[in-house]
Amino acid sequence: MTPLRDFFTKIFKSKKRNEPWLEYYSKEEQKIKFTDELIYEYLKNSVGEDKDYIALNYFGTRISYNELFLKIEQASKSLRSMGVKPHDVVTICMPNTPEAVISFYACNNIGAIADMIHPLSSSEQVKNYLLDSKSRFLIMLDANYEKYKEILPETLVYKTVFVSPKESMPTVTSIGYQITRGLKIKKPRLSDIDFLTWKEFLIRGVTYNKPFKNPMKSKDVAIILHSGGTTGKPKGIMLSNYNFNAECQQDGVNVYDVRPRDKILTILPIFHGFGLCVCIHCPLCLKVETILMPEFDNGRFYKIMKNLKPHILAGVPTLWEGMMSNKKFDNVDMSQLKYIISGGDYLTIQMEKKMNNFLHTHNATINISKGYGMTESVAATAYTFNDTNEPGSIGIPMVGNSFKICNPETLEELPFGEEGEICVSGPTVMVGYLNNKEETKKVLKKHKDNKIWLHTKDLGYISPDGIIYFTGRLKRMIISSGFNVYPSVIEEVIEKHPDVSKCCVIGLPHKYKQQVAKAFIVLERDRKPTPQIKREIINLCKKNLAVYSLPKEYEFRENLPKTLYNKIDYKLLEKEEEEKKK
Repeated sequence: MTPLRDFFTKIFKSKKRNEPWLEYYSKEEQKIKFTDELIYEYLKNSVGEDKDYIALNYFGTRISYNELFLKIEQASKSLRSMGVKPHDVVTICMPNTPEAVISFYACNNIGAIADMIHPLSSSEQVKNYLLDSKSRFLIMLDANYEKYKEILPETLVYKTVFVSPKESMPTVTSIGYQITRGLKIKKPRLSDIDFLTWKEFLIRGVTYNKPFKNPMKSKDVAIILHSGGTTGKPKGIMLSNYNFNAECQQDGVNVYDVRPRDKILTILPIFHGFGLCVCIHCPLCLKVETILMPEFDNGRFYKIMKNLKPHILAGVPTLWEGMMSNKKFDNVDMSQLKYIISGGDYLTIQMEKKMNNFLHTHNATINISKGYGMTESVAATAYTFNDTNEPGSIGIPMVGNSFKICNPETLEELPFGEEGEICVSGPTVMVGYLNNKEETKKVLKKHKDNKIWLHTKDLGYISPDGIIYFTGRLKRMIISSGFNVYPSVIEEVIEKHPDVSKCCVIGLPHKYKQQVAKAFIVLERDRKPTPQIKREIINLCKKNLAVYSLPKEYEFRENLPKTLYNKIDYKLLEKEEEEKKK
């Protein structure tokens, strides 16, 4: 062997040893080239000549790619006719409707930045979002007019488009919506020129034919998403075309069994990275029929699963809890499922086992897959597939990503099997936080290898075969008598009890120990808290936990509070305990 060849062989073997997850990818997958196209451009090129395929399904209204593209082009002209320029910010405050999807891609088509915000946000939150992004154009749910009308004059927004959820509904469904909900909605005066309906907005673009060239580049900011705020003040997260499309390409590698004309049920919201990319952009680029749910309705969820039989379902752990506790699902056949993906929050081992058992008893041949990520990296950065779906694991880095475990204090990389902060590097890592360089520097750091690493503030470890395990959040860590106590570990133990559905553990201040743990417990349906069950849970904890980790208190609840992003709101539980103490 020549010295030069020997040198490259050593480098290659060293890389395999440092990144053992590469063994799970083919040589072609490892060589993936991430596109420099814009988001809408990538979608059109991915669909190609198959424009007759169905893109969106909304309450039975099926919209082909050809129809979708025509509506996007028309909305693009309307935006330009009303003065929206490249790099302007357009805020979309909408649930999952075709109009929200059309607006998102229309912004990208003209080089504007789509600022996606939650339609249940408070008026003060919306005002802050609009001022922070300097947004000048707003597309919003018509039902929110009364809530937001007072704050709009305090922002830079000069035009607001109101959209009703009934716009794309079939006629009968639309009439039903109008009678039950639409008539109650207050609307602006007809003479108020600051507001337009969706139909009026689209008409503005019909005669607009001025030549236009989109100056936006691949690495330019294309989207602003907002953090849930459970770990502090919500932040605007800036993502580029490159970030967003790279995530889509990575997803395409992972869901290798998906075929054009398969169906996905999109429950996760369009204003969430997981919902917008994994559940809308990616399936549309894979020519998958995307069934939109504008709001979660257990009855409609059941009917879609029973009658439309989607092949892909993505959601957060609270969705799986709802599915398993709904007796209507007892007789639903799920044999068609190719992927059921859990993300957005940690899926405990016990919940994973319960869900797998539920799937198998409903004729599904798959196990639930887990994704791990954060809005700062679009959505998922790791995923379980092939031989990597170990119980409790979050899989391996998605192709093109690198992971390392670091000492949170020193940035020193820790060896396999040792717990520390999860750090991620790759093509989906955000551009930065909007108007917040200081916070950006705290999470995006250049290491000795000259790579930019996203510090997740999550704890975990990597096994020698490259599989990653999440163990808790740095911010949630409880310090008790000098020992580190991880709520997720306690939650895992308590959820082993057959009568426990869900558990959330928080830290309470303590005079001598600094903090002690308190467990909030939700029991399975039809089970009531009894002294016997409480004793069994306490004994289970004593058997499986160190003495310093044992909860000081146990409280049974019928349900746990949720954030706007449908995660368990442990911050609210902490606040409630503070109020009790006062």
